[in-house]
Amino acid sequence: MVRLHLEYANSVWCPYKKEDIETIEKVQKRATKVIISLKHLPYMERLKQLKLVTLKYSRLRGDMIEVYKIVHNYYDL
Repeated sequence: MVRLHLEYANSVWCPYKKEDIETIEKVQKRATKVIISLKHLPYMERLKQLKLVTLKYSRLRGDMIEVYKIVHNYYDL
């Protein structure tokens, strides 16, 4: 649920300030610590265990998908 809200309108709204990016990533960090069995692990290891990626990577991937769709005319202009 947290991830869904953090990625909402990802292709339209993308934080570009470092402090905004870090603030949003902190939300995901805290959400992954809620799982007691993973709490002691470093953040990147928690992401691996949960099969998640960083939000920065997720935004980059979303941008690449949008570019692909535009280049290959998947949008009806």
